[in-house]
Amino acid sequence: MTNNDILRRIRYTYDLKDSTMVEIFSSADFNASEKQVATWLKKDEDDTFLKLNDTELAAFLNGFINFKRGKRDGQQPKPEEHLNNNMIFKKLRIALDLKTEDILAILQLVDIHLSNHELSAFFRKPDHKNFRECKDQVLRNFLLGMQRRQRTDQSSSES
Repeated sequence: MTNNDILRRIRYTYDLKDSTMVEIFSSADFNASEKQVATWLKKDEDDTFLKLNDTELAAFLNGFINFKRGKRDGQQPKPEEHLNNNMIFKKLRIALDLKTEDILAILQLVDIHLSNHELSAFFRKPDHKNFRECKDQVLRNFLLGMQRRQRTDQSSSES
């Protein structure tokens, strides 16, 4: 999964406008313009497409935590220079204040069944003996499950 794809999926799931995306970046002390955000969200084949690097995605995810949970006092955490799926998954879990049961229920929406132990292995430190690398398929399905849960909630609240 590319960083741009993750950004697109989060934007779609939470129906975020470009101006809101800029605010999310700025809440993590990262400057991004609406034009820059628009180029990150374009399709990969588009001539004006711009690849989102790990530091930029980390800044967005840190800002997303602030957006969903409120900004913490003091200095904001520095965005990581290198991200992996485990780190992305953990930041989303924190931003959305998800418990183990919530994540398992979200994954079940897309027919992925994990045990508590399998899931907790994704959130362990890499040097822990039970650490497990989060593969693209798990992260992709988690984002799809979030989309199904969120978009269903939005459409049922509009009825």
